[in-house]
Amino acid sequence: MITLSNILFYVKDLRETLDFFERAFGLRTAFIDESGVYAQMETGTTALSFVDLEFAKQNMGKEVVEFDGNKLPFAFEIALSVEDVDEAYEIAIEEGAISVAKPTNKPWGQRDAYVRDPNGILIEICSPLSQCSTGGCGCSCED
Repeated sequence: MITLSNILFYVKDLRETLDFFERAFGLRTAFIDESGVYAQMETGTTALSFVDLEFAKQNMGKEVVEFDGNKLPFAFEIALSVEDVDEAYEIAIEEGAISVAKPTNKPWGQRDAYVRDPNGILIEICSPLSQCSTGGCGCSCED
């Protein structure tokens, strides 16, 4: 069986990125390698990892496209589940996140908001997605 072990983002300033995620979302750094080019955040069973942008070429033999907060975000996101979306959104903004979409309620019962981190990474701040078995949340499931 294949399992998803971690999601990695190549970033310009690893330490600044870790500091932002700690301040903005309360995540803790679980591991930093001794060379300082790779780190993991404590995020549950799948680790959120960051790698120094310069290491990409050494590691893969190729360069990667750098995040750019002045351009449209890439077509993927980090989704962080929280109990209070509005509070988490406000803290993220106070700590330097850039607002993309303020908190709103979704027809399926979830509340979410979108921000970008200082690298330009798109982050969804969302309430936990309930397991629905009644169809009342707007999904198509049935009893």
